[in-house]
Amino acid sequence: MTRTAVTDADFYLIEQSIDDEGRELLHRIREFMEKKVQPVINHYWTREEFPFDLMDDFRQLGIPGQLYQGYDCPGGGFLLDGMIAMELARVDPSIATFFGVHGGLAMGSIFLCGSEEQKQRWLPEMVRMEKIGAFGLTEPDVGSGVAGGLTTTARRDGPEWVLDGQKKWIGNATFADYVIIWARSLEDGQVKGFVVEKGTQGFETSKQTDKIALRVVQNAHITLDGVRVPEENRLQEANSFKDTAKVLRLTRAGVAWQATGCARGAYEHALAYARQRQQFGRPIGGFQLVQDLLVKMLSNVTASACMCARLSALQEADLAEDHHSALAKAFCTVRMRETTGWARELLGGNGILLENHVGRFVADSEAIYSYEGTREINTLIVGRAITGLGAFV
Repeated sequence: MTRTAVTDADFYLIEQSIDDEGRELLHRIREFMEKKVQPVINHYWTREEFPFDLMDDFRQLGIPGQLYQGYDCPGGGFLLDGMIAMELARVDPSIATFFGVHGGLAMGSIFLCGSEEQKQRWLPEMVRMEKIGAFGLTEPDVGSGVAGGLTTTARRDGPEWVLDGQKKWIGNATFADYVIIWARSLEDGQVKGFVVEKGTQGFETSKQTDKIALRVVQNAHITLDGVRVPEENRLQEANSFKDTAKVLRLTRAGVAWQATGCARGAYEHALAYARQRQQFGRPIGGFQLVQDLLVKMLSNVTASACMCARLSALQEADLAEDHHSALAKAFCTVRMRETTGWARELLGGNGILLENHVGRFVADSEAIYSYEGTREINTLIVGRAITGLGAFV
């Protein structure tokens, strides 16, 4: 018996929680991503290149600044911002990551840790994407232990600060106009944030290549050799790693949405394939084992989206804490890995061909699974919250 198919992956109609203006923006982004990005993204992914020719179109979408009020930011709210991240990632996780770094990590650092003058100076042009931002925290030898092990140093020299050290895996940094560099002050031992502008002497970037995931993202290895930054470029409200953590709490929720989008994209491609792929004289979507895979994928996508939507509500109510974002990031990325793997399984051998897109989601999920806190680190954050006992060392 044939019934009308429910092909929309928004199975629990979360999109209806957004107002008409927000839905219009979401649909505009969806149309752009499907018509302009999806047909060309494999070309850029294969070559480890960023689609700079689409940058003007990106600017016109009006994506950055949904989380912030004032400074020319649209201020659409946490749920809309999260669903935008999901919408981007369902077509390409690399593009979602680009926007997450610029609009989340970089702009978020300025919004949460900058003075009023600094917000006025930098945020409006970043909202318009006239200037692009990056976020430099991770180092070659320091990832999960960055809170206590940051080795990049900042030394005060009169009206300037002198930065020395290295950073690694810094998305957007090969072309960003502003890079937020987190460094440990030699004066008080505390972590502070600095906005380093493109072209600053002693600031060098080299593109990281041969990645198997998020190949469109332009990650950089950064070397800081006596980089001089004026005091007015030090984020005035970033006085310890606790302030850095505020930014991560904000953006970690966005990564959970990205993971949900990555899973959703893989599911949608698998569903479309199952409906048209013929074997044994009929579409494979009519076989029980295939339907079992599809329902497991949809369950993961739906559960993840519902968790993220609730997290957005907590953020709107100013009730979200580190452990809320950590649980969502850990849960959604695990479910994402399962879902992309099942999608590849459903496609059989065709699942490894880029033309079917699923293989790209499988590969990209590996990066999302690890960045902004590994599953283990996020598990320990939640574990500390529910037991009252820290197990980090």
